[in-house]
This record gives sequence, C-alpha cells and structure tokens, in this order.
Amino acid sequence: MALFTHENRQKSDRNRRIYAAYEIAHTCVDFTAAICFLVGSILFFWKEYETAAIWLFVIGSVFFCMKPTLRLAREIHLWRAGKVDELARQIGEA
Repeated sequence: MALFTHENRQKSDRNRRIYAAYEIAHTCVDFTAAICFLVGSILFFWKEYETAAIWLFVIGSVFFCMKPTLRLAREIHLWRAGKVDELARQIGEA
C-alpha cells in the first residue's frame, strides 16, 4: 500500500474514521493559523500592539507548518492500518 493514494482512505471503516479525524485536526489547525494571521494583521494598525502582532504571526506560522506534518502523519497512520488489516487477513487464512 503506497502513501498518499486515495484508495487508502476508503479501504475500511477504520481507515475512514482515521481519515476523518485527521481532516478535522487539519481544519482546526488551518482556522487557528488563519485567525492568528488575521488578528496579527489588524494589530499592526496600532504601534503599541506591534509585538503582539509579531507573536501572532510566529504562532500562525507554526500552525501552518503543522499542516503538512498532519498530512504525513495521517498517511503513515492509514498505511499502518492497512498493514495490520493485511496481517490479520493472512492469520485468518492460515
């Protein structure tokens, strides 16, 4: 089973649940990053909030870095689930 293939998401109910959980996490990370950037951008209108704005940009950047990390973790999780299912199937045939 290769990584980043659409078929991995639909192989079983377990895989569908794994995929859905990671999609929810990915969406939450996306919203958090976007909100940090939006609020940070607004704070730049006032000089006294410049440091807070910079920190929000840094935090938003960390969240944006988490997005590909979540995708890779999801694919590895799906790959491992497929390997376990394959092993269980082989044991059942023996």
